[in-house]
Amino acid sequence: MLRSVRNETELTMLLAFLKNRKCPFSVEITDGRRRSVSQNKLQRLWLLEIAEQLGDQTPEEVRGYCKLTLGVPILRAENDEFREKYDAVLKALSYQSKVAIMMEPLNLPVTRVMTVDQKSRYLDGIHRHFSEQGLALTDPTM
Repeated sequence: MLRSVRNETELTMLLAFLKNRKCPFSVEITDGRRRSVSQNKLQRLWLLEIAEQLGDQTPEEVRGYCKLTLGVPILRAENDEFREKYDAVLKALSYQSKVAIMMEPLNLPVTRVMTVDQKSRYLDGIHRHFSEQGLALTDPTM
């Protein structure tokens, strides 16, 4: 179960929920908020724009590439549990297998587990990577 706490009311509700749980159980707390809806919308827009401009990849293939080459390094550096599991199960696989695991139908959680800050750096990486290749992506500040 994943639960975000953004204010005192949500904290009070979480404490009540935990108080009523039977022991034993485990709890993991991560600083920061989970990625935002606006970040998700921008990512989807950019994936469409990138696929259209490249012409030889679907948005899902671009998404798989971005998750593997830009998202996984962020999580491996900052999420011990992700790094341990990724390294044990996926690290030795071929590049093609890893990209396939990032895409539907398997869709390994990468951006889903990012905080807002991590997702911002991930989106910055997408923008930088593809802009350096001459692709034009929508500027979210315009």
